[in-house]
Amino acid sequence: MNLAQRLNNLRPSPTLSLTEKAGQLKAAGRQIITLSVGEPDFATPSWIIEAAHQAALIGQTRYTPVGGTPALKQAIISKFARDNRLDYTPAEIVASSGGKQVIFNALFATLDAGDEVIIPTPYWVSYPDMVELCDGRSVIIECPKSQDYKLSPAQLEAAITPRTKWLILNAPSNPTGMMYSFDELWQLAQVIRRNPHVMVMSDDIYEHLIYDGTVFNTIAQVEPDIRHQVLTVNGVSKSYAMTGWRIGYAGGPRHLIEAMTNIQSQSTSNPCSIAQAAAVAALNGDHSFLNEWCHQYQSRRDYMLQAMHDETKLKCIRPNGAFYLFPNCDAYIDCTTPQGQQITSDLDLSAYLLDQAGLAVVPGSAFGAPGHLRFSFALSMDDLQKAMQVLTQALENLR
Repeated sequence: MNLAQRLNNLRPSPTLSLTEKAGQLKAAGRQIITLSVGEPDFATPSWIIEAAHQAALIGQTRYTPVGGTPALKQAIISKFARDNRLDYTPAEIVASSGGKQVIFNALFATLDAGDEVIIPTPYWVSYPDMVELCDGRSVIIECPKSQDYKLSPAQLEAAITPRTKWLILNAPSNPTGMMYSFDELWQLAQVIRRNPHVMVMSDDIYEHLIYDGTVFNTIAQVEPDIRHQVLTVNGVSKSYAMTGWRIGYAGGPRHLIEAMTNIQSQSTSNPCSIAQAAAVAALNGDHSFLNEWCHQYQSRRDYMLQAMHDETKLKCIRPNGAFYLFPNCDAYIDCTTPQGQQITSDLDLSAYLLDQAGLAVVPGSAFGAPGHLRFSFALSMDDLQKAMQVLTQALENLR
C-alpha cells in the first residue's frame, strides 16, 4: 500500500521521540535524566481525581455531546469570564481530546491548499506539521533573541498576504517561556484589525504558569474589536498536571466552532466522559495550589539559570512563564567530544548529551531555532541539581 503524499513531509514529534528514546535507554539499564518532557512533575490534585471517580461510579461512562458536556462548557465559559474577561455562549465553545486536537481541527476546518499560516519562531514543534497535514503553507517568521523571541508588529504586517488565514500566537511560549505585555499584544491586534481576513489562534495553554509577578493577557481580551477573529485555545494539561487526561478547549466564532465540532464528530467524537468530569472540577475548583506550584517552578528556574551562568557558556534569557529554559548553545558548536566527534549543530550536541552523559534535552532546531537547546525544569530540585552537575561536566569535556 502506498501512503498518502501528505505524509511525505510529516515528522514524528521530536519531543516525544526523544522522550521515547530516553525511556528505551532507561529500560536498558542506563541512568538517564530527562529534561525533554513537557509535562508537570506534580500529581493531579486529589479532588480532581475524586471527581472522576465519582463520575464513573454514578454512570457518566457513556457518549456525551460531541463538543463537550453542558457542565464542561459552562465551566469553560465561567473560566474565560473569570480569568480573561471574555464572554462566550455554549455555541462558541468546544472541548476536544487535548489542545492539540483543538488546533488541528481549527486548521483542518479553515485551510485550503496553499493557504498561509504565520508562525513566529521559536515555535511549538507541532504547528508547522499540522499546517502541512491540512495542505496549508507555514510562513515562518524568525524572532531572534534581540527581540526576546517575540513577533513585532512590523514583521506581522510584512508577512500578511491575501492567502493568510492564521497567525498562531503562543504565550507563555513553548519553548522560550516568553510572554507578551498588554501593549505588545495591543500593537499586534491593530495589525489584525486592519486585516479582517486573518484569524489569530491564541494558544494559552501555559496561562497559569507565570512568574515574577507577571500579568497574563490574551489578545481577544486586550482588543475586544478583534474578538470575532480570534480562537482562544486552552486546556487542563499544564496548569492542573492533567496531561494524560486529554482535555483541551477553545472559545471562538460560532461558525468556526460548529465546523470544528462537525470534524470532531467524524473523527474522534466526544472527549472521554470521565476526563470531562475531572476537567469541570479543575476549572471550577480551588486554584490556590497554583501559587505553591509556581513558587516551586520559579525556584527551579532561578537555580538552573544561575547554574548555567556560573558553570557553562550557555546564554539564556530569563523566561517569565511555562517551565522551560531555551539557552543559546553556539559556544559549543565546532567543539570536539572526548570520542573525537565534532559537534556541528545543536542536534549533535543534544545527541552527545544523551548518548555520552545520559541527559535528555531537545535541540532548538526542532522549534525552528537552531543553535539552542530546550531544558524542562518540571523536575524535582534534586533531579535538577544532578542534571546540572552532569551537564556541566559533559560540556567541560568538550574541546
